[in-house]
Amino acid sequence: MILEERNNDILVLGIGNLLMNDEGVGIHVITALEKEGGIQGADLMDGGTGGFHLLGFIQSYKTIIIIDASLDKYPPGHVRVLKPRYAKDFPKQLSAHEIGLKDLIDSAVLLGNMPQLHLIAVSVKEFQDMGMELSPEVEAAIPGVVERVRELVELNVTRDT
Repeated sequence: MILEERNNDILVLGIGNLLMNDEGVGIHVITALEKEGGIQGADLMDGGTGGFHLLGFIQSYKTIIIIDASLDKYPPGHVRVLKPRYAKDFPKQLSAHEIGLKDLIDSAVLLGNMPQLHLIAVSVKEFQDMGMELSPEVEAAIPGVVERVRELVELNVTRDT
């Protein structure tokens, strides 16, 4: 989904590659939110595999909530909410496109226009498999991720009013 117009101060940004199974979890969460009619107070965006083309979007919001896959020590489907401020604050193996997303955040910091950032990291087993289906563990985590996104949006909408 290409975001054509900014309507809110909060952006929910799903990152991932739908062709790499669990690595696409961020996009699946955005799809789930769209099916529910979106979230009042937030714009939704499929950010694909990240990259510098997202820099303008990130800099135009007060708050960004990023959902992405994380290859880490936790079991598949484990969900963590982090508040990274710099690239070094991200999980070491954030996703198959980690360098682009970390560089994107560092660029926003260097340009002096870094919004408040929340990262919802969903643990996955591996990034190697090709396919478009989520593992049962990661798929089962999506409703919890959707709820966490809604809580973060509500918290930030309330705080900003």
